[in-house]
Amino acid sequence: MSKLGEFLKSKRAATAPESVGLPSVGNPRRVSGLRREEVAQLAAMSVDHYTRLEQGRVTTASDSVLNGIATALRLTEAERTYLGILAQPPARPRKEADAGRVVGPLVRDLLGAMRDVPVLVIDPRGDIVAWNELAVALYFDFAELPAAERNMIRMLFLEPRVRGMHRNWDEVAEVSVARMRMSVGLIPGDRRMAEVVAELLERDADFRRLWGGHRVLATDTFRKLFDHPVAGPLELDWQALTVAADPDLTMIAFTAPAGSVTADSLRMLGSWSASRTPG
Repeated sequence: MSKLGEFLKSKRAATAPESVGLPSVGNPRRVSGLRREEVAQLAAMSVDHYTRLEQGRVTTASDSVLNGIATALRLTEAERTYLGILAQPPARPRKEADAGRVVGPLVRDLLGAMRDVPVLVIDPRGDIVAWNELAVALYFDFAELPAAERNMIRMLFLEPRVRGMHRNWDEVAEVSVARMRMSVGLIPGDRRMAEVVAELLERDADFRRLWGGHRVLATDTFRKLFDHPVAGPLELDWQALTVAADPDLTMIAFTAPAGSVTADSLRMLGSWSASRTPG
C-alpha cells in the first residue's frame, strides 16, 4: 500500500460515522470509522476511484478530488496539506543529507550572539548541524555523539539523557512524531530520513505506536517541561524559525516568558556554563 493509501485508510478508520451525519450502528457496521463507499459518497466521487487511491493502484489525484476527500474525512489544515503532498509530491527533489555539513558564518555569528537563549540548528531530517553554548548547557555536548545519532527525534526516543529530562515526554513525543510525518512527506524518497524512521520503528515501541497513528502537525511552537540537573524545573517554549540565508535549515530556540522563574533559571544556567568554559 502506498503512503497515500495508508494515510487515507487510517483517517477513514478514525472518522466517527456520527461526525458526518451517519448512524453509528446498523446496516450492518462491522468496520471502525467509515466505509469506503461512504467516503466516496461524501466526497462526491466514484467508489472505484476512491478504492483505487486507498489501495495504491492510483497515487495521484486532482485538487477537487483531494478537497472532497479532505472534507469527507474532516481533515485538519495540516492533514489537508499532508494529503496534498502525498498525492502531488514536490517537483524539486531535495539534496540528500550531508553528514559533514557546515553552516555559514552568518548563522555561526547569530548562534554566538544568542547567549541568553539555547539554540540548535537542524536540517529537514532533524539532524543537528550547529548549536550554541547554552544549548550544550541545557542538553549536553552534542559533539559527544556520532553524527548519525545527532538527530532530534532519534535522541528523544533512543538517547536516555534526552528522554529522561522531559517531564511531558508523552506530549512532546506525540507532537514530534506528527511533525516528522509532515517532514517525510516534504522530502519523499530521502535516504537519511528513511534510515531514521526505520531504526526508530525497529527499536522503540512508543515510536511504532505513534507513527502508526498517522497524526500530522505543522506547528512551529510548543512547550517543553524539563527537569534539569543544574537549573531544576524549566518550562521552555520550543520555537522553529526558518533560516533566511539557507531555507533548508531551521533554527530551534528555547525561550522563557520575561520575568518567569524559568527565565531566571536560564540566566543562572548561562552563568554556570560560562564558569565552566576555559578562558
